[in-house]
Amino acid sequence: MGIRRSYETTYIINAVLEDAEIEAVIQRVNSFITDQGGKIVEENQWGRRRLAYPIEKKYNGFYVHSVFELDADVLPQLERYFNLEESIMRHLTMQFDSKLHEFRKVRAEAQAARAAQMAEESKAASNGFNKSDEFEDIEIGEE
Repeated sequence: MGIRRSYETTYIINAVLEDAEIEAVIQRVNSFITDQGGKIVEENQWGRRRLAYPIEKKYNGFYVHSVFELDADVLPQLERYFNLEESIMRHLTMQFDSKLHEFRKVRAEAQAARAAQMAEESKAASNGFNKSDEFEDIEIGEE
């Protein structure tokens, strides 16, 4: 038994697959991790997105991001599993940094709060402005 570490992985599934098939691929990856004694901490399905560049003549992929705990000596087996799984087009696994994760979470919350505040200010500004207000103070003199 090796050292247990936290990892995060992002993998791209072929977007041509049906939703049920994509769910099956995600389930197979999760069960592989848990069967090897790992524990899924967090899973985010980012959905179908356009790829930055074509992979195997495909332009779209289904993105999944997972955070999990696993023994360090099992990681090469997981990497091999990703390579052998035909429906996974790309993957990247890194050791998880909890400080970076907290920073990302706080930054995302701050950005969401700022966006909500700007939307509220924009809404208030558009409701308070009336076109007739521009001409209210102008007096038209007779010649």
